[in-house]
Amino acid sequence: MVKNSSEVLFNAIAPIYGIFFDYQRRQFNRSLEQAKTRLDLSKYQSILDVGCGTGALCFVLHENGLSVTGIDPAAGMLKIAKRKLTGHNISLLQASVLEPLPFADKSFDVTIASFVAHGLKPDERRKMYHEMSRLSRSKVLIYDYNQKRSPLTTLLEWLEQGDYFRFIKHAESEMVNCLSDLKQCFSSVEVVHTTGQASFYICTPQN
Repeated sequence: MVKNSSEVLFNAIAPIYGIFFDYQRRQFNRSLEQAKTRLDLSKYQSILDVGCGTGALCFVLHENGLSVTGIDPAAGMLKIAKRKLTGHNISLLQASVLEPLPFADKSFDVTIASFVAHGLKPDERRKMYHEMSRLSRSKVLIYDYNQKRSPLTTLLEWLEQGDYFRFIKHAESEMVNCLSDLKQCFSSVEVVHTTGQASFYICTPQN
């Protein structure tokens, strides 16, 4: 796998992410609880965490009774995830969702990507939506920023020079209008807001 600049960056900052593992775990727990009336994960069995980082969301999903597989292109992130998730039956794999993943169609009940989409370019997000839709039997969950951004987030995202600002303006419409091979990626998209700057974009994949 050829390393791009983003992967190099996340390998470098992986130890910092590791420090915030418990904080991230609490935040994910709180957000899932807030979205529970519209997003009940208890009726699903398997989930793929795309861009799992140091594994905080994998941990939470496992605690919620799901069979969890996490993927991330950054070896540094996965090294910390393996340490943090020791003793838990969670599969981890170094892989990028921008390339075909080594799973058969509809391998998981749900796929989820947390704070991944805003850092990708529009054509990369389309690839991610398509691949997540291919792998999901029931739902594709994009957990990411909405337009209620803080000044600090604005500054950090400006410094990162990602696609954050375009994403938060067009997130829902680009998911609704996502096309791959002349077919829509999703049959429906629902937005569920949580406290703060993030929302769940609950997408139903095309079968």
